[in-house]
Amino acid sequence: MLDHPTHHRLRELKLDGMADAFSELQGQEEATDLSHAEWLGLLIDREAASRATRKFQSRMRTAKLRHVGASVEDVDYRTPRQLDRDLFRHLVQGGWIEKRQNLLVTGPCGVGKTWLACALGHKACRDGKSVLYHRLPRLFADLELAHGDGRFPRLFRQLVRTDLLILDDWGPDRLTPQQRRDLMEIVEDRYGNGSIIVTSQLPVDAWHDVIDEPTFADAILDRLVHNAHRLPLDGPSLRKTLDAERSAKTP
Repeated sequence: MLDHPTHHRLRELKLDGMADAFSELQGQEEATDLSHAEWLGLLIDREAASRATRKFQSRMRTAKLRHVGASVEDVDYRTPRQLDRDLFRHLVQGGWIEKRQNLLVTGPCGVGKTWLACALGHKACRDGKSVLYHRLPRLFADLELAHGDGRFPRLFRQLVRTDLLILDDWGPDRLTPQQRRDLMEIVEDRYGNGSIIVTSQLPVDAWHDVIDEPTFADAILDRLVHNAHRLPLDGPSLRKTLDAERSAKTP
């Protein structure tokens, strides 16, 4: 470990990126040819990169994505699921989040709806956006408990303040009166203030029946659907296909 007063001082000031760069430069002969301004520039660049990495890691921990390794760079457009390549690449740019628009991802089980949603969530974290992932059935259960134990205001603030809220696995069970009210409050407060990704095995046209009350259904879907991009998927289960390929390779 480098024993140098400047290195220790940088650590004390919690400038760890600069401290790491200082240690590396001290051990490089070519660094002696650098001017003071060049040295300082390299230290500042490393500190900026280090802080950006820590912030990204913090956003990812908060997001709690189901597929933490999902990345837009790893999307396989060759899989037979009718993924609209042009639309998805447009979504990757993130402009829809800046505009507080929504995304509705629909299709049968196993076509990668959740994975694609998490990949977009991962990209949003990289772009400096706050993200939260929730499976909708579990979120409804947590909200029900939160109403009784006093956590509801705090949980609700988290849901409405994040830049991108991912609600995974909508339907097929019909919503209870309390679930309808909670969902209405969430989409109402987020409307025009943040983006939502919803994934569902059901087509959007069937969501009205899941909400199970015409007035609430009209209000909720008006706020979810009218400014939303739609990403319908179809095809065989990718999980079954991958399992079959693994089985075929097993001696």
